[in-house]
Amino acid sequence: MSSHASRNLPRPKTRTPQANASVRASLGERLREIRADAGLTARALAQLAGWHDGSKVSKIEHGRQMPSASDIRAWCVSCGAEGETSELLSFLHGMDSLYVEWRRKERGGLRKIQEASAPRDQRSNVLRLYESDVIPGLLQTKAYATALLGVIAEFRRIPNDAELAAEARIARQKVLHDGKHRCAILMEENVLRTVFGSAETMCEQLDHLARATTWPSVSVGVIPMGRPRSIWPTEGFWLYDTEKVLVELSTAELTITQSHEVHTYAQMFQGFAELALYGTQARSLIADAKQSLQVVV
Repeated sequence: MSSHASRNLPRPKTRTPQANASVRASLGERLREIRADAGLTARALAQLAGWHDGSKVSKIEHGRQMPSASDIRAWCVSCGAEGETSELLSFLHGMDSLYVEWRRKERGGLRKIQEASAPRDQRSNVLRLYESDVIPGLLQTKAYATALLGVIAEFRRIPNDAELAAEARIARQKVLHDGKHRCAILMEENVLRTVFGSAETMCEQLDHLARATTWPSVSVGVIPMGRPRSIWPTEGFWLYDTEKVLVELSTAELTITQSHEVHTYAQMFQGFAELALYGTQARSLIADAKQSLQVVV
């Protein structure tokens, strides 16, 4: 394993000039570490790479110039760090798509986002979902999804196509029953008590969730409040096989593809799974939440 494997490249941020500068700086810092570990001066590296511009190495390392794919290949070969090439190129090529602001994705409406996500679900054999604040999308009822997506549309001041988006979200749920996928879904108990829509909508949603705990095609777990934690709650994420992680932040959608980061999320999911309750115990938590809802109403 390369000596650089444990050094994570900071995730790309946005497409603003300031963010692009930050990305260049992050990549430049990583390349500088590779050069330093190889024991090369900037001048020596430039000579080995065949660069006539003696200042090119400095410009890249200080974030003043974005390296090309050929620059990265030459850099790694010259430093004897060919094992770093693939990850660095993946980072370089994915900078524009790994972090996408919602305001950019939502220009075409919420329905199109749901429709565009369906093929990604279908391509995965194993889906693992964790949610800390809402019912996971694959287990939402149409009424709950409509209420939730309506709140999102209103907050973000975008055209409200929540009902159509909810229909598209429900259509994605066929992966739970087509026999081609394995799904494991975890959520924090407070999700059960976070209300979207009317009391009737929430009761229907909780009943649906309770039924889902009996489906043979999916594992549904609820992490109870008050249980001593071995891992802290995080933002919700979708883990697609062992290839990528999708994280929904408040302002953007983040796609993680670097293997060591994907592995970390897989470890986190396993930690959550060990904390969760399933079957009868999960249904008891759901019933308690439903009873509390009815008392409040």
